[in-house]
Amino acid sequence: LWSGVPPGSSAGNMLVDLDPEPESRVEGGGQAGPTSGRGHGQLSRLRSSSLEIKEKEIREKGSEILREQLDAAKKELKLKDKECERLSQVRNQLEQELEELTASLFEEAHKMVREANVKQAAAEKQLKEAQGKMDSVLFAEFLMWKEHPSLDRSSAFLSRIYSEDIGPCLSFTRSELSQLVQSAVEKNSLTIEPVAMSALPMVKASAIECGGPKKCALSGMSRLCRHRIKLGDKGSYYYISPSSRARITAVCNFFTYIRYIQQGLVRHDAEQMFWEVMRLRREMTVAKLGFYLTDQG
Repeated sequence: LWSGVPPGSSAGNMLVDLDPEPESRVEGGGQAGPTSGRGHGQLSRLRSSSLEIKEKEIREKGSEILREQLDAAKKELKLKDKECERLSQVRNQLEQELEELTASLFEEAHKMVREANVKQAAAEKQLKEAQGKMDSVLFAEFLMWKEHPSLDRSSAFLSRIYSEDIGPCLSFTRSELSQLVQSAVEKNSLTIEPVAMSALPMVKASAIECGGPKKCALSGMSRLCRHRIKLGDKGSYYYISPSSRARITAVCNFFTYIRYIQQGLVRHDAEQMFWEVMRLRREMTVAKLGFYLTDQG
């Protein structure tokens, strides 16, 4: 701005600074020269430069930390990739083993079914062949008994078996004891138990009176008795020979089976039941003749 022209001065020779640099004051109220202003500017530039350097260092340090974190993440990712690959291999191996096991089980099951079918066909063939050899009278007696199964020996079926098998099988030298044994078998109250050989020298007096471990109480013959019987709730034990045990066991097995039929526990048809009864009758006949299995088979 123009502030006017002093008298005696020409307008063309006088210029005024439009933006004069402020004068700095010095201590004591005076004004500082232009050198003081330049120093203040240099200090500002130094501060700005220092801040830029610090910011650069911070950025570089942050970048270094990020690089380290990135490298660590890459390493961790590689480890996880390896672990995933290992787990994938394990899974593939397990799947392969499972497929092989499934195939093996299927093959084994198919084999078992095939063998079962072959056995069933053979059994059916034998049954058909045996039907032609079946005693019609015995089978008719069994069918009549099966209509109302009971242990009453008055039926033709059981009456025949009593006279032909049970009676002779349980007929021993000591007839009175034989009758007690038969009664206990019919009541399902007879107990047979093995005798520990180490305990044979130490037997009760009551057991000795009933024959002792070296004499069969039923046949009266001197035999090493490995079993003894108990009749109902009586306290006496009777030592029996292997032959006597086989005869009693055969009769007990027969009564057990017909009790199962009476209770409705046998799910076979009439012909299969009949042939099982015939097998048990044969076992009584074999035992009656003195044949039996030893403890060693």
